[in-house]
Amino acid sequence: MMKRLQRDSVLLALIQAMKNRSSWCGQTHVQKSTYFLQELLGVPLGFDFLLYKHGPYSFELSDALAQMQADGLLALAPRPPYGPSLLPGPNSTLLERLFTKTRRRFAPQIEFLADKLASRNVAALERLGTAMYVTLEELSGQSLEERAACIHGLKPHISLDEARTAIVEFDAIYEEARRKAA
Repeated sequence: MMKRLQRDSVLLALIQAMKNRSSWCGQTHVQKSTYFLQELLGVPLGFDFLLYKHGPYSFELSDALAQMQADGLLALAPRPPYGPSLLPGPNSTLLERLFTKTRRRFAPQIEFLADKLASRNVAALERLGTAMYVTLEELSGQSLEERAACIHGLKPHISLDEARTAIVEFDAIYEEARRKAA
């Protein structure tokens, strides 16, 4: 697991990569992207995630983001009528300089993930994150139909068709990530 400032530098790199691809980059985007970065791509950030209201969520990550704001590493940009976007704050360049090696080490995973997730809206991220959670945590090796039924059972507002689509999308991302890691 990384030390706090190393971890913060990786989170900043992720946020910047998402912003570079025109992501809204709100709290939900960062939560789901961090979940994928850690659990799918193996970046050792050390957050615990649980299945929550809108998919995988980490209270520790929420606290870390609040601390980064307090430290001037993150800033909020109001985006009415929705929630604010997260952006690198006035002190973020210091971490970029201090942890270039850490950022470089995880740049391929961050870039891969930003390419796959930056353009998705919050509802799509919830479905995709839940598909990943169900696949990796609950029903590893189970059929598409079994996983779709589980998603729909956990989150009835996600239709079976939406759950199937999310699983197909997750499976494709998973396979591509495995090929790149090999």
